[in-house]
This record gives sequence, structure tokens and C-alpha cells, in this order.
Amino acid sequence: MSGRVIFYQLTHKFVNLAQDIPEGSKQVVYYSLAIGHHVGLMDCFHCLMEIPLDDYCQWITHLPEGAARRKMEGVLKWGEIEVNQSHASELLEAFDKSQTQWTGALVQCLQAMRNEPALYLMVRRCQ
Repeated sequence: MSGRVIFYQLTHKFVNLAQDIPEGSKQVVYYSLAIGHHVGLMDCFHCLMEIPLDDYCQWITHLPEGAARRKMEGVLKWGEIEVNQSHASELLEAFDKSQTQWTGALVQCLQAMRNEPALYLMVRRCQ
């Protein structure tokens, strides 16, 4: 297979308030952000790591069968996945037994997610 898998890590967020928004509407935007909706929110990412697709496929075959492996296989099926705090514990447990050059960076991000719920990764398959 040709292509690659890229892990993008959230670096920061900001509310796009380029227009003058009435005070009442601002409160709706802030409330939406507080409950998890991304109304007017810009997420900024940087590339954490890039893995050749063949190597990625080999890497995830070392994961035990279960939810963590299915999550990581989602990149192959759908082309993109989000990894957030709700996935961190199961992925940490699965990757604990997988020692590769990419595991360390991923484990570090997953550990940070356990402490900060706003952090997440976007994992995308590219040609």
C-alpha cells in the first residue's frame, strides 16, 4: 500500500470573533463551547508524527484484539479518526505492550489527555 498516516495534535483553540457579535449571542457561543459544541471555535493542530501506511498497518497488528485495535483500524476503514480522552485509557493499555518508534510519542499524548479533556488527536490517512 502506498500512502501515510499522519497524527495531528491539538495545540490550541480560539473563538473566532472577527465580527462584532451582540452580547446575547456571545453568551450562546460561550455556552455552546462549555457544553462541547464547536460553534465559532477554531482548533489549531500541528503534525505530531507521520507513518508510512504499510508501517502503520504493521504497527497496529501488534495490538491485542479489542476496542483499542478497532479504534486504530478506523483510519484504514474511514480515512480519519479522532482520539480523545474517552479513548486514552484503553489505548494506553493496548500500546503498553507495543514497543515501536511511534509508541512513545503516542503514549505521551494519551497520558496528557487523561489530565486535560480538551486535548485530542486527529489521525488521517493520506496518499
